Amino acid sequence: MNEIIKNIEAAQLKENAPEFRVGDTVKVYGKIKEGNRERIQVFEGTVLKKQGGGARETFTVRKSSNGVGVEKTWPLHSPNVEKVEVVRKGKVRRAKLNYLRGRVGKRAKVKELVK
Repeated sequence: MNEIIKNIEAAQLKENAPEFRVGDTVKVYGKIKEGNRERIQVFEGTVLKKQGGGARETFTVRKSSNGVGVEKTWPLHSPNVEKVEVVRKGKVRRAKLNYLRGRVGKRAKVKELVK
C-alpha cells in the first residue's frame, strides 16, 4: 500500500520546483478563480517557514498590508501556484521565523544575504 501512495505522489510533483529558502523575499504567482474566469494574483512577502516533504510540502509567506500582517500558506507542488520568484535572499539562522509575527516596521525586516 505504501508503495502505491509513493507512486501516485511522485506523479504529482512539479519538475521545476522553485528554489528558495526561509528568510527570502518571494513573489508567489497564485491562480485565483472568480466565477468562470481565472486570473493570476501576486503575493509578495517573506518566507516564514517551509515544512513537509514530497507532494505535501508547504511554505508560509508573510507580508504587511495596510499595517496588518497577512500570512498565506501555499502548497509547493500545487497547480494553483503558477511560479515563485525570489526577489531577494535573506540572511537568517533559524528554520522557522515565528518571531517576526510580533514585530512591526523596520524591526520586522530580514537582513539581505550578500555574496
